[in-house]
Amino acid sequence: MASAARSAGRDPATVRLIAVSKNFQVDAVREAIAAGQRDFGENRVQEGLQKVAALQESPPSTDLLIRWHLLGHLQTNKARKAVPAFAVIQSVDSVDLLGRIDRAAAESGQSPELLIQVDLAGEATKFGAAPAEVPQLLEAAGALRAARVAGLMTLPPVPETPEDARPYFRRLRGLRDLWLASGVPAPMLRELSMGMSGDFEVAIQEGATMVRIGTAIFGSRDVAEH
Repeated sequence: MASAARSAGRDPATVRLIAVSKNFQVDAVREAIAAGQRDFGENRVQEGLQKVAALQESPPSTDLLIRWHLLGHLQTNKARKAVPAFAVIQSVDSVDLLGRIDRAAAESGQSPELLIQVDLAGEATKFGAAPAEVPQLLEAAGALRAARVAGLMTLPPVPETPEDARPYFRRLRGLRDLWLASGVPAPMLRELSMGMSGDFEVAIQEGATMVRIGTAIFGSRDVAEH
């Protein structure tokens, strides 16, 4: 990560590592915490809640503040469960979901950061707001009471080579710049979450401020699931 940042003339400290712990046991999370990792990502609300509860019952011996990120699609009816546990929700894709999260945050006294998931590939199996829908979400974000939109996330098609993902990362950065130029407040577009184990270096070169890495840290999920 540091090498990729320096190659792009960036300060490595501007890129945050999200360790994607889905399908791995809480012991693997504890090992990563012991190594100094702070941010963890889960795809499913229930699995994340179980790990959060396990760490609360037996806290790790560290002063680090652990931040949980919800990376997978959030159903509107699960917003109340997700908000107290996840400091960051990276998969907001509708005005309705934005409102549900904000109401849950206000009720629970939380202030989660939200990222708008932008669908740049149009794959039927993936979620996200089309680029044309994002300005409406950003406008709605201005009326939030408790939650706050802090940036964008994208999930490109699985690339055969890291370079295959570059056009998607570059486009997200370009859209961010376009929306900034149109007057969207900079704090709403501070973060760009893009890049995973196979293409994070390219993502960093294209401006990622968060990379979501699982396999390169924890190993194969096929092994974890058996």
